[in-house]
Amino acid sequence: MPALDWVTHVPTSPEEVARFHAAPRVIRRLTPLVVPMSLHRLDPLGEGSISEFTLWFGPIPVRWTALHVDVDPQGGFTDIQTAGPFPLWKHNHHFLPAPTGGTDIVEHIDYRHGSGRSGLLTRLVFSRPMLWLLFTYRSAVMRLSLRRRRPSAVYSDEARP
Repeated sequence: MPALDWVTHVPTSPEEVARFHAAPRVIRRLTPLVVPMSLHRLDPLGEGSISEFTLWFGPIPVRWTALHVDVDPQGGFTDIQTAGPFPLWKHNHHFLPAPTGGTDIVEHIDYRHGSGRSGLLTRLVFSRPMLWLLFTYRSAVMRLSLRRRRPSAVYSDEARP
């Protein structure tokens, strides 16, 4: 089964990182600008919360529903795709104090491509190089947004880098 491991270091506390990830519509900020997104449902981040959205890859809409579990207000959470293009997509986020200060955002994704057209789509759009580009973008957004301690209001969906 394919997996992706990614670590982003930011110079702020795990609590600030958790507030950033809990902000309304943060998913929009963490999605590259070249991938339009339609938001259908965004529950506040909590155990059992749901996010529903559509990503547009050119003229191709990809509908996605994620369930949030193992939500720790300071330590991270897991989102599991319950409907969408993958037979399996489980994305763990852990916010760990770094030994040298700041926080390491440690992400691990287990995923599996399907067969048929949806499997072809995920193999193209979510190939290893494309995931690397996506997570490089996400890391840059998180580093820029969390470069110093700031009030949580900065993380509103209105302020997108």
